[in-house]
Amino acid sequence: MFYPGGYPYFQLLAYNRQVFSETKPLETYQIYPIPHVNTSFYPYVTAAGVYIVELDSFTPIYKKNEHAQFYPASTTKIITALVANELYDPNDIITVNQPHIEGQVMGLVPGERITAENLLYGALVHSGNDAAYALADGKGFRFFVEEMNNKAQKLGMNNSHFTNPAGLDNIQQKTSPFDLSLAARDLLQDPYLRKMVGTKEIIISDVDYNTFHTLTNVNKLLGEIQGLGGLKTGYTEQAGENLVSFYRHNNHDYIIVVMKSEDRFLDTRVLVDWIKANVTYTEPVSFQ
Repeated sequence: MFYPGGYPYFQLLAYNRQVFSETKPLETYQIYPIPHVNTSFYPYVTAAGVYIVELDSFTPIYKKNEHAQFYPASTTKIITALVANELYDPNDIITVNQPHIEGQVMGLVPGERITAENLLYGALVHSGNDAAYALADGKGFRFFVEEMNNKAQKLGMNNSHFTNPAGLDNIQQKTSPFDLSLAARDLLQDPYLRKMVGTKEIIISDVDYNTFHTLTNVNKLLGEIQGLGGLKTGYTEQAGENLVSFYRHNNHDYIIVVMKSEDRFLDTRVLVDWIKANVTYTEPVSFQ
């Protein structure tokens, strides 16, 4: 039997069988419960920018100037940590040449040899500017900052640009609440970094055990609000008070970003209480 075009029926059938056999299996997708805000009331907060997102589905819960640009201050160190974690192995040893001493520091000393892991603790727990600069200098400052901006673009942080790893004010160093939620989500997907941002206090040393550093988390809500797993603070005079928080309630996870706040901790407490009182979930309908 022949079809128009000269192909025998059995050849056509064999061809179709080959096509069918090479068809890729259907992709499966995780379907998450749908969050609902059960009120038209949004609480007053002093922050100029706010973004709250439910983490699993990445559904926004609260938005206020979420794409506006603000000075990031030390929330910059979320990106710094993500880049450093890609460029270094935890046990890589970095020699501190000239410690950066402006703003919050962990107390690095010239000539100190310290692991990349301990510098990450210094940057994420104690918010040490000297730790952030040491991580950048260890790979070449300009290269490291370029990688920060490359990382931001890969994450879709389209309203962000970085000029230094610590978050010092610079007219070109900007980010947005939405962009910080993207960076926070990426960090939380890494158990290694996730453990660090939830650390309340730790004592670390250089590799020669000559210098010890007691690192205390700047986030005073860590350990005070049940379900709050830390993340990253930030403050400068121009930035105001910034805080990115990871919060868990009733087995649902949230990222809470407040920027240019007059009281970041009070604002976050208000938002946590609002989430607990007003966000519920609907299970998705499954089709057989």
